[in-house]
Amino acid sequence: MSKRTNTLNPQALPLGRRMRDWMFDNLGKPLLRSYFKVLNHLCRAAAGGNKRPVFYDVKTVYPSLQILEDNVEVIKAEFQKILLKKSTLPRYHELDDIQTDISETTQNDWKVFMLQVCGENADIRDQCPLTRSLLEQIPYVNQAFFSILDARKSVPAHDGPYCGYLRYHLGIEIPKDNSPHIRILNERHVWQQDKGVLFDDSWNHEVINNCDEIRVVLLVDVLRPLPGWLHKLNVGWTRYVGKHYSRRLLGRLASNDYTI
Repeated sequence: MSKRTNTLNPQALPLGRRMRDWMFDNLGKPLLRSYFKVLNHLCRAAAGGNKRPVFYDVKTVYPSLQILEDNVEVIKAEFQKILLKKSTLPRYHELDDIQTDISETTQNDWKVFMLQVCGENADIRDQCPLTRSLLEQIPYVNQAFFSILDARKSVPAHDGPYCGYLRYHLGIEIPKDNSPHIRILNERHVWQQDKGVLFDDSWNHEVINNCDEIRVVLLVDVLRPLPGWLHKLNVGWTRYVGKHYSRRLLGRLASNDYTI
């Protein structure tokens, strides 16, 4: 998603945009909460409600993601440079305190190398130029980062907050012995080296990890395919939220020396 422009001159913005910004600025959080609840309900209903799938076929539902698996060797090679300075990378909850309940509550570390946050690019992603180029070829990427779980680092059960996106994992470093797995609703998936998987993050899920090596995936969130008018609402919402959420995360990232 492109960055918003003309923010210094409100009168230069389209009328609908100015009205929307005024509503959010003046009507405040109760309206935002109500809007989010309605939009989330619409996205869930469009996806199939309580009968929506847990896993999706990448080539059918989001074929543009296949470019990542097709170029996994390139991505792995760039990640090796990041891994050299793993000790300097932030733990997930250090970067985003919203994640404290799932990042800090179990032993060992969950570290992240951010490439994209709510459609906004992290400056450090320039350290992975080929991965960056691949991500730029995928429409409606909302978030992307290398997710690094230490040995025996599990993630407790939780629900993703929003039905407006789908989550993709590409196996970058997957232990062969006693491989970690993710439980989503009543289904279990063991990550495969160099392979991608697409799933609905809004279902209850957890990571069970009893292995003695790190587990690394490239995590990519993409906007869920939706009917035209609902897609537009979803794009508008994620851009609005992203303006605030990404500013906070990218600001924290810039204030610490995580560069390689």
